[in-house]
Amino acid sequence: MKSKLTKPVALLLCGLLLVGSVVPQAISALRPEQQSQPTVKENTPPAEEPEVTLTKDETVYVLAGADGSVEKIIVSDWIQNTLGNATVTDKSQLTDTVNVKGEETYTLGGDDTRVWDAQGKDIYYQGNIQKELPVSLSVTYKLDGKPISPEDLAGKSGKVTIRFDYTNLQYEMVEIDGKQEKIYVPFAMITGMLLDNDVFSHVEVSNGKLMNDGDRTIVAGLAFPGLQSNLNLDQEKLEIPSYVEITADVQNFSMMNTVTIATNGIFGKLNTKNLNSVEELSASLGVLTDAMNQLLDGSSRLYDGLCTLLDKSEVLIAGIDQLAEGASKLKVGAAAVDKGAGALAGGAQELANGLDTLDANSGALNAGAKQVFTSLLGMADNQLAAAGLTVPKLTIDNYAQVLNGVIASLDSANVAQKAEATARQAVTEQVNAQKDVIAGAVTEAVRQEVTEKVTQALRENVEVQVLAALGMTREQYEAGVAAGIIPPEQQAQIAAAIEAQMAGEEVKAALEAQVTQQMASEEVQALIAAKTQEQIASLIEENMHSPQVQAQITKALEQAASGAAAVSALKEQLDSYNQFYLGLNQYTAGVGAAKKGANQLKDGASALKAGSAELSAGVDALYNGILTLKNGTPALKEGVTQLRDGAMQLADGLKAFNEQGVEKLVAAVDGNGQALLTRIKATVDVAKNYKSFSGITDEMDGQVKFVYRTDSVKAD
Repeated sequence: MKSKLTKPVALLLCGLLLVGSVVPQAISALRPEQQSQPTVKENTPPAEEPEVTLTKDETVYVLAGADGSVEKIIVSDWIQNTLGNATVTDKSQLTDTVNVKGEETYTLGGDDTRVWDAQGKDIYYQGNIQKELPVSLSVTYKLDGKPISPEDLAGKSGKVTIRFDYTNLQYEMVEIDGKQEKIYVPFAMITGMLLDNDVFSHVEVSNGKLMNDGDRTIVAGLAFPGLQSNLNLDQEKLEIPSYVEITADVQNFSMMNTVTIATNGIFGKLNTKNLNSVEELSASLGVLTDAMNQLLDGSSRLYDGLCTLLDKSEVLIAGIDQLAEGASKLKVGAAAVDKGAGALAGGAQELANGLDTLDANSGALNAGAKQVFTSLLGMADNQLAAAGLTVPKLTIDNYAQVLNGVIASLDSANVAQKAEATARQAVTEQVNAQKDVIAGAVTEAVRQEVTEKVTQALRENVEVQVLAALGMTREQYEAGVAAGIIPPEQQAQIAAAIEAQMAGEEVKAALEAQVTQQMASEEVQALIAAKTQEQIASLIEENMHSPQVQAQITKALEQAASGAAAVSALKEQLDSYNQFYLGLNQYTAGVGAAKKGANQLKDGASALKAGSAELSAGVDALYNGILTLKNGTPALKEGVTQLRDGAMQLADGLKAFNEQGVEKLVAAVDGNGQALLTRIKATVDVAKNYKSFSGITDEMDGQVKFVYRTDSVKAD
């Protein structure tokens, strides 16, 4: 069962990705099953029918050649008998009408009318028609810039251009500003195709979008033929697409069928009651223009500010150089202190005098060292904030704990777990959003398998009945065939009799009843539910292992690793200065203790010697850290320069968007607001008036959509 379910489900999901749920339904409807034709009573007057609300939902399937030329038109109609009327009066120009879902019959009347014996049910029928379509489709091909027929293009390689042109032929004459003008029914043309990536590469589409799953490129294009004329907009100011063009590099050209949906429902459902105020339209455009001007002004200020930052970076670099020079001197001084501490132990009086001097400066020295430490912590706060990390303000007492916490939070295991959980939640939500579609595909696959089993059982039963009528059992028949007693002619007659009974209405009805019964059983419903959940779980795992999701998780891990390394380096620098700071405190404390008396001079001198050694080591570390900071200043300047250049590109991009987008929109409406509103209303009214292609009564409401399918192009 599993192997039979996988392929239908995969094909259905690919179709849904192409152009939504409409296209797969349209494609399946292009091959409708022919059912029994209803009985037609000629020349019988239609029965009177009370005025009720009925709706006709019509789908027109256009089978076309690879160049868009029409080969056949099939129309499928659904009359929604919502009030359950016994009879339904319909109007239709279709021929070869077939009731595709039921046994209801109709009676012909005049003027293409027919009265259906609905018996309270909806009516589903289809038929053929020869009539000019409201929108004609033309598909042209070019190879390396030269026109070529689709037949000659098959198997060729090179630069291919495929263009879908749509010509709107359906219009009404409407009075606009005192003149009669053509207002075309506003059809939205949605063209979709599936391109094999082994054949097509570097695919581009005008007026559309592309999706690529690695094996195939899905192309979806959108156009509105006739809408430019309806709205009377200058194409140089604002162009509404009326074609779709695809270009690609191909190897051994071949292409599957293309599907184009044409619908006026987008415009027919618009509410024009609120389209009465030109002032509101102008005011809205004015707000848009003001907002765009503010954006442009803001981007200019950003660029100016970054220029100032770049200029001031020279001052910062000069300060860092001075700091490095001072650290170098401090390093030399610390070494001298260490050397002097050794000499200090040689003379108590000289040491006492020196200690008096040192003790007088200890407060300032400690305060200066603390100020430097505070400045370093402030710079660290700025670096963390620039990296997007939110932490408490660093102090001398808490910096180690805070930074250790940040490093722990950036551990790869924690980050990986969070990234995977976030990705899984998003993937699960996306797959569950398609649960109904997956369940429908699974149900259809199960129905096919059930139908095959029931058909086989019925066939075996019919075979037994046919052989019994000839006085044989199945075993006798098979033995007779094996022994050559039953000639081929008789075997063919028996097979024909079996097929005739299988094609009979009784067998078909039994088949439908048994399939319906089995599909409604708890066992089959449980199977459908289980397979649906299995498909959902499989799709979740497949998406979790997709390159896109894995790339997101990998990116999060890489960013965490980089951030952890940077924070660790920052902590090491602060730890180095902290060693110096603590050593300095110990040194000044030693100076104070030495001052207490000559008797403690020797001990004080020893303590001072120990403190001076630590001081020298701390200053060395400080000096090395400042050298690292100095070596990094070119990268700082380069980064500010790149940021300034990016701000300039942002300003240029906003300017281009304003000129090519906002200003064109304002120019298209400026001074022509009332006329545009009038044309929009007229377009919507014409869209609402067009309800059917094959015919509709005045008592019915209706909607119609067209599905064009072009032939595939394949090499012989």
